[in-house]
Amino acid sequence: QVQLVESGGGLVQAGDSLRLSCAASGRTFSSYAMGWFRQAPGKEREFVAAISWSGGRTSYGNSVKGRFTISRDNAKNTVYLQMNSLKPEDTAVYYCAADQLYSAYVRSYKYWGQGTQVTVSS
Repeated sequence: QVQLVESGGGLVQAGDSLRLSCAASGRTFSSYAMGWFRQAPGKEREFVAAISWSGGRTSYGNSVKGRFTISRDNAKNTVYLQMNSLKPEDTAVYYCAADQLYSAYVRSYKYWGQGTQVTVSS
């Protein structure tokens, strides 16, 4: 069982940066791949980024490549999402997720946080 708690969301202006954190409970955090997803009102949940259990493999959604960076600190049981050059279209609720399999698909992740709101004004 893994419990996830996101933090770091807020209201920013276009072009600003924001770093999201996701703190995980449990002693087996380092064995889980982690993902970030987002969901805007009226839209499906969208893949943002994923990182393997070791941090050695990462992947990104096309809309965030070159602007967002996912990282993890297994000693702190935390995964991060550094978001730079934010755009209004990045506005969404951001969720972190965990699963033993590395994936970019929503349905692949077993554990989910409650989400944190990110709003980017123009």
